[in-house]
Amino acid sequence: MRRFTGRTRRRRTAWIVGVGSILLAFALIIGAAYSPLMALRTIEVVGTSRIPAADVSAALADQVGIPLPLIDSARVKGELSKFTLIQSYVTESRPPGTLVVRIVERVPVGVLTGPTGFDLVDAAGVVIETTPERSAGYPLIDAPDGIDSAGFKAAAAVLAVLPESIRTQLDSVTAVTTDDVTLSLLGGERVVWGSPEKSEYKAVVLAALLVGHPAGTVNEYDVSSPDSAVLR
Repeated sequence: MRRFTGRTRRRRTAWIVGVGSILLAFALIIGAAYSPLMALRTIEVVGTSRIPAADVSAALADQVGIPLPLIDSARVKGELSKFTLIQSYVTESRPPGTLVVRIVERVPVGVLTGPTGFDLVDAAGVVIETTPERSAGYPLIDAPDGIDSAGFKAAAAVLAVLPESIRTQLDSVTAVTTDDVTLSLLGGERVVWGSPEKSEYKAVVLAALLVGHPAGTVNEYDVSSPDSAVLR
């Protein structure tokens, strides 16, 4: 009986010591995570081009000094949402005191005529910048029914997948419906595109046609049916 109860007491003691050690380690980890040792000291901004990284850091400066696990994600989202050029972002806590903000900026696809000049916009119609003169290298988007129309969405979807080698040759893009996207080259040649479907394939076909039949030698490139493209 004494041997049995002795073994039981030793097992109970070992169990208590083991659980106590785990709880102590857990408490130390939690304490360290929320201690001033883990306070935010550095904000690292990655992926910006048009947006000054210093402006992003300044917008989040009120989080400096707060332990990394306690950083207010809603406040961070609210501050970053004020930057219209930010399409998306992710944050990464890097102990002991660094917050990394990885930003994806909006990509311009074309230009709209605005009340105060020319609006450089992305595929969603968000204005990236407004200039008195038209930005070089971006086509004018002619969508009579505005940025919420099917025509604008179709034109923007096409521009978003065009390689720079083709986009820089464009003067304008016109679309009223989803199926009537038409590109105009700088020399006046037309490209009948049709719908945004198979746009990547159509871009490859058009690039090949422009090599074999350069602008100025034909009046129209019809790639609306890319397997049977037509020159006119």
